Parts: sequence; structure tokens; C-alpha cells
Amino acid sequence: MQHALDAFLLHLRLERNLSAHTLDGYARDLNRFMTCLPTRSLGTVERGDIERFVTWLSSSHGLGARSRARALSAVRTFFKFLVREGLRPDDPTEGVPLPKLGRPLPLTLSASEVVALTEVPAGADPRKIRDAAMIELLYATGLRVSELIGLTLSDVDLDRGLVRTTGKGSKTRIVPLGSHAITRLHRYLDVARPELLDRATRRGLRRLPEALFISARGKGLTRQGFHKNLKRYARALGLDERVSAHKLRHSFATHLLEGGADLRSVQSMLGHQDLRTTQIYTHVSRRTLHQVYDKAHPLARGHHDDGNGAEHES
Repeated sequence: MQHALDAFLLHLRLERNLSAHTLDGYARDLNRFMTCLPTRSLGTVERGDIERFVTWLSSSHGLGARSRARALSAVRTFFKFLVREGLRPDDPTEGVPLPKLGRPLPLTLSASEVVALTEVPAGADPRKIRDAAMIELLYATGLRVSELIGLTLSDVDLDRGLVRTTGKGSKTRIVPLGSHAITRLHRYLDVARPELLDRATRRGLRRLPEALFISARGKGLTRQGFHKNLKRYARALGLDERVSAHKLRHSFATHLLEGGADLRSVQSMLGHQDLRTTQIYTHVSRRTLHQVYDKAHPLARGHHDDGNGAEHES
């Protein structure tokens, strides 16, 4: 089975062009599946083994419905590959029900919380100037964290206020930049990045990095490194421990829609292939709905003008 798994992962990488992060997820779920099996023979796996695996993920690993559904999807894709390649005559995952999923709304920060978060890394330390620019850029563009750390110098055009990123499926999109993000990026590029490069050069760096955001060693910042820094700034504000780069992406989309942006534009900026994925952000707070209604409908207001400058109770 290990040979079949290796062939499957190679297929995903070469033929479906999946990212390293997605491949890691497939490998993790399928290795768990193999661990759960009483035997590792491809021909002996039955539907009952699949169902026991899904139950085991909950009982032994404490995984929620969404994580279990993702693991089952990985196993299904694996066995469809085996049937297509003639390594299995049938698909034992057929008929196995998906764990029931809720439809949780995206967790977001308020605009004031995001502004406060960008202001925590203050001062002249080049690492803090870099982190402030990264947080601002995430909120200004809705990039995924993998897209953020994958940016190169040539991907950012501050004169035109644009950033180019390559997302899922190796699809490239252009996202506009706001004035605050441009200002912070200018400061990072003009002040902080040269100082970080100088420190790295003194430590033996010989080749200038193409990565936009770098560490004091001249290397591109990692997902884990940025996540650790973001958590530290969130704790300093007393914000929810669940603050993450993806929560900033949720906030970007939600605040745009609340501000009147159309769904198709937000879809384009987020890089969603399916509009239904973007539609989850159309939830709007009850307070915002009341504000929109009160502004748009004259009879909904607490007071209205009678045309002579006098106000009467509605």
C-alpha cells in the first residue's frame, strides 16, 4: 500500500499541480488511514474499514466533523485513483456517509481591532516594521498566508498600488492595495528590509533573496514564523487566541461586502473559483442591516421630515 500511496501523491503533484501544503494534508490523512487498518493489503480493505477509520478519527484523535470529512475525502480520492489505475476492482468508500457538517460563519475582527493589531509592532525595530507591513497587507488584500510569504519583490507595484499573487491551482491574480498598506510597505522596503539584509550579510549571506518579506538571516519568512509573531501581537492586545492570518482574510472579505462591494469583485480578489465559496461572507451583522435599512427606507426611520423642516415621530 505504501507504493500505491507514493504513486498517488506523485500523481497529485505532477498531474493535478497541488501545492505542497495540500499534499501534506493528503499524506497526513492517508497515513492515519493506513495506521488504522488491521492489514495494509489494498485488496482486503472494505467499507467497514472506512467507517471504522472515520469513527477512530473522532474517538482517538478528537477530530471534528470538518476534519473527519476532509480525511474521508482524501481516502475517497485515493481509492478512485486505485480503481482508475487498475489496482482495485471496486471502491470501498462508496456509500460511506460524510460526517454532518454545520455551516459556521467566518470569524472576523472588527475594523478597529485590525487597526490596533497593525499598530502593536511599533518602533524602529526592522522586524516590527516588517510585521506591521505584513499584517496590513493581509487585511488590505485578503491574501492567504501561503500567498503572503510567497511574494517576491517583483510582485508588488507600489506606484500603481497593485500586488500580484499566485494562489491555488497556480492561478495568478492582481489585487489592489490601499494607501495604508502602501505606506507601510514603503517604510519596510526603504528602511527595514535593507537593515535586515545588512544583518544577514554580516552573518554570511552571499545571495540576495527574492522574497519580499525576510528574516534577519536573509531567508524568506515561513508560515510558522509569521503565525508565531501574529499570535504574540494578538496576545498583547488581549484579542482572542484564535486570531490568525485566515481570520484577517475573513475580515477583509466581510468588511468589503459590508461596505458595499459586489460579490463578484470580492470573489476575484480572494481568488475563489466558485462564487458559492464567497457567498458565505454575505452574512452581515444585524446592526449593519438596520443601518442600511434605516438609511434606504424613509418610513423605517425613527423620525422623518415633513418637508417643512419639522420632524415628526414615525
